Amino acid sequence: MAEPFPLAPSLWATTAPPGPETPPLTESGQADVVIVGGGFCGLSTALHLAERGIRPVVLEAREVGFGGSGRNGGQVIPGLKYDPADLVAKFGRERGERLARFAGSTADTVFDLITRHDMDVPHRRAGWIQGAHTETGLAEVARRAEQWAGLGAPTRVLDKAETDRLLGTERYLGGWLDGRGGAVQPLSYARGLARAALKAGAVIHGASPVTGLSRNGSTWTVTTAQGARLSTERVVLCTNGYTGALWPGLAQTVIAANSFQVATKPLSDNLRRSILPEGQVSSDTRKLLLYFRLDHTGRLLMGGRGPFREPRTPRDWAHLERIVGKLFPQLDGTAFDHRWCGRVAITRDYLPHLHEPAPGLLIDIGCQGRGVGLQSTMGRAIADYITTGDTDRLPLPLTPVAPLPLHVFHRLYVSAIIAWYRLSDGGIR
Repeated sequence: MAEPFPLAPSLWATTAPPGPETPPLTESGQADVVIVGGGFCGLSTALHLAERGIRPVVLEAREVGFGGSGRNGGQVIPGLKYDPADLVAKFGRERGERLARFAGSTADTVFDLITRHDMDVPHRRAGWIQGAHTETGLAEVARRAEQWAGLGAPTRVLDKAETDRLLGTERYLGGWLDGRGGAVQPLSYARGLARAALKAGAVIHGASPVTGLSRNGSTWTVTTAQGARLSTERVVLCTNGYTGALWPGLAQTVIAANSFQVATKPLSDNLRRSILPEGQVSSDTRKLLLYFRLDHTGRLLMGGRGPFREPRTPRDWAHLERIVGKLFPQLDGTAFDHRWCGRVAITRDYLPHLHEPAPGLLIDIGCQGRGVGLQSTMGRAIADYITTGDTDRLPLPLTPVAPLPLHVFHRLYVSAIIAWYRLSDGGIR
């Protein structure tokens, strides 16, 4: 895997408070559980384990939140790519309904954790709007709103006039509003989770890339690049879009696409009031969706797909800057002061995957762009499973690690689609 784009150019690195001290692992030792990856899932797992009296050690290759957790758009969106009825059809009534309840609760988890641990995290919970750009999309959002409303969620369908008013653009035919959604400063949130986990008794080591996993009987040995080793009965891998070769075939189970983002300079009060005036966040019904929001500094963020390779020049973000002017003509000519990207792990069925390829080794992978709430809640479920041994505590069944057949060709196919997307400015004329 190529050297990842640095975290520092992101808006979040500029505006987040400093993270806690997480020194590298320099001495070998033991842990109740070793967690590889210091993103939302790893940190949430550590926090919830520590609160249950279990001593976890988190090993992060860089710094907490370095991967997708500290780079995403900060949109807290409940649910999955599948609607509740689709989950029932796919998994059966009992498991499908349980998974729908899990998915519907993910935004609650985030805002509850921020409040309970008094985290220094800019956040707002005004809802999420999904705009529909086609007639097919209109039918899709109406069906989605109805299904979630049937489960008690605060949703409503938006006609074109209300969609135009709430988004500040006339580019959509309508949409729906899910009142459970909201926004966080994602790097601040990752660092807040780390602080809470440390306070609860977890141990976190940054700059400690894991280079080896081996098992002897029931004991795992986890080796870092510095040569320090930890012995443990349980290992949890939470590396998602930054998964390397640590476990055979795991990286080939996902397409690790780059999600690119730009942020404007702080907008004037008049411009700020013309876009998302009630504070919602938004993403649309496109297959390669656009997502946008205002942050706590008054900047507009726009996100979408970019090349698989790491960016080389500002031209790699030019399509997003053009999209801003097309979606929001009032911002045409507005300057941008932050450009960054991060990897998103996409599975073949667009669901998160849980694997247990060997006794004592649990793997979580695949966010599909909803990682803030999904992985925060997944961490709690993983802690429940480790504590009880009850697989029903997990939202999804454990499945084998199954690399995508002809993985390189899947990547080439997706690359071709993304190339069209960039050249056509996401299909916006």
